[in-house]
Order: sequence, then C-alpha cells, then structure tokens
Amino acid sequence: MEPQSKHQHEHKHADEHDSHAHADDHEHDHKHSHDHKGGHHHHHAPQAGQGRTFAIAVGLNLLIVVVQAVYGFIAHSTALLADAGHNLSDVLCLLLAWGAVWLGTRKPSERYTFGLGSSSILASLANAALLLFACGAIVLEAVQRLLNPAPVAGLDVFIVATLGMLVNGFSAWLFMRGSKEDLNVRGAFLHMAADAAISAAVAVSGLVILFTGASWLDPVMSIIVVGVIVVGTWGLGRDAMRLAMGAVPPGVDKPGIERYLAGLPGVTDVHDLHVWALSTTENAMTAHLVMPQGHPGDVFVDAIVGTLRRDHAMNHATLQVERGTTEHRCALHERSPAPPKAHVH
Repeated sequence: MEPQSKHQHEHKHADEHDSHAHADDHEHDHKHSHDHKGGHHHHHAPQAGQGRTFAIAVGLNLLIVVVQAVYGFIAHSTALLADAGHNLSDVLCLLLAWGAVWLGTRKPSERYTFGLGSSSILASLANAALLLFACGAIVLEAVQRLLNPAPVAGLDVFIVATLGMLVNGFSAWLFMRGSKEDLNVRGAFLHMAADAAISAAVAVSGLVILFTGASWLDPVMSIIVVGVIVVGTWGLGRDAMRLAMGAVPPGVDKPGIERYLAGLPGVTDVHDLHVWALSTTENAMTAHLVMPQGHPGDVFVDAIVGTLRRDHAMNHATLQVERGTTEHRCALHERSPAPPKAHVH
C-alpha cells in the first residue's frame, strides 16, 4: 500500500472509531463484537426521580408568589413585591432545570443531531432578561415610595414573608439529598436556601415596621432584595451568553484536558481542541491526536473518553487520530483578520 493511500486508510479507520468515541445515552449501530469498557453514557441531570421534587417545589413557589404579590399590594409593601419577584425567579429557574431534565431524555434527530439540550441556554438568557426588567420596575416603585412614604402593614409583611421563608426552606430540603450527586440539583438547592434567607430578612423588616412604624424600611429592604436578585441574575445572563457564544463552560479546565491528551502514550501532538456546552449541564469537545504509530484501537480510545467524562466533565468527546504525515490546519484559525478601514484624506 502506498504511503498516501495508507494514510487515507488510517484516517478512514480512525473516523469509523471516532464516530462513536463519546459518552452518551443514545443508541448506536456500531456492530462491534467486543465490549466497550469505557461505556458510552451521558449522565443526564437530574435523574428521573427528581421530577416529583421539581413538581412540588414549583407548585409551592407559585403559590407563595401569588400570596406575596396580592398581600404586597394590600399591605403597600414593595419588599413583599420584590420578594414575590424573587420567588417568581425561583419558579423560572426550577422550570428551567426541570425542562432540562425532560429535554435531556429526548433523542437526537436528523435535524437536531445533539438533541435539544441547548434550549436551556436560551431559556437562561430569557430568564435573565425578564428578571432584570422586573428588577427595574421594583426599584422605580421603591424610589417613589421613599419620596412619598405610605403606611405599611408590618404584621402582614411579617406573616407573608415568614410563609415564603418556610416554603423556600422546605423546597431547599427537598433538593438537599440530590444536591450531593447532581450539579443541576445543587444549583436549585442553593437558590432555594438563599431565597429562604432573603424572605427571613423581609420578615424581620415587617416586625421592625410593626413595632416602630418606620415604613421607610420597607422600600429600603425591597431595594436590598433587588440588589441580591441583580447580582445573581447578572451572573446567570453572563454565563448563558458565554455558553451561547460557544465559550468554554465554567469549571472546565481546557489546558488540563490538553495536558492529559498530550501525555498519552503514542501521542506526539494535540491540536484543534474545541470545548463547548451542549446545554447548561452537559459539555462536548473535539480534538485531533497525532499518533505516528496509527490508531491505537477501540479499548484505548474508550479509556480516554471515560477519563474525559469522569475527570473533565466531558459528556460527549470526539477524537480524531492522525499519523502526522500531512499538515492539518483548523479552518477557524485560518480566518484572516478584518482588513483595515481606509482613511479618507
């Protein structure tokens, strides 16, 4: 066999193996007689058993949103309205996480070859935009209340905020067990726990107003609550935008992945390493491995994929093996910079 045709054969052979060198739950028609010890499974999060937990938490938080919003208007409390907005964000975040579970169970199609997990990124962007808009409206109302003080029913604020604290605390407890195993569930747990603390702060302000009559404390507390929401929402929007733009997902050590691959036996070079998010909970990567001795075999590749999944959170890894007999350049890196603008004299 001529060197060039042999090289092409190696690439073809590598492609046949690389097409299944990833970790997912989807069925593949590989027709291999040996057992893939690396295992090809996506670990979707959270597990199906969390569906009931999400349903209970969403239902309770929807109830508290309605109660806080109604009594916020009745008691003239912007703090309660702000807390209602915050709990509405809880519902949106819970629905987002719950929706990610459902979307994660859908198999890829001919059109959506990676499935629909990336819709969770779009939902995060929409969630952040709506929350920031709501925060602006709450701050505007709070400033008007500071300029034109109105009596606040401190007892109503205390009772309703305490109810919110109990609901958020119970919701956090529901997610506590799953938070040890699943990052998505852990995010829901931390969100609920933080909201319970915020509701507690609003309840305290209601008590202070009840005994001192300091109604100005209510709009001040609402602004503080909005500040907490904006901090979390800004981070959500920033991270979602980065994921939508194909950035390396938070917590993924791309240089560490490159060092691991470069240190593998027989690998002389690693190039065209790309890492991106398939969804808010799953990551993917591709890489070219230069191995002059040729393709190392399925068992070797499966072991690499297993390590990438276990140690580097790569749910879907595709590796292309090359012998280095030709020069491979990534088309993305070959893009020419934009020509300089012409100066008009």
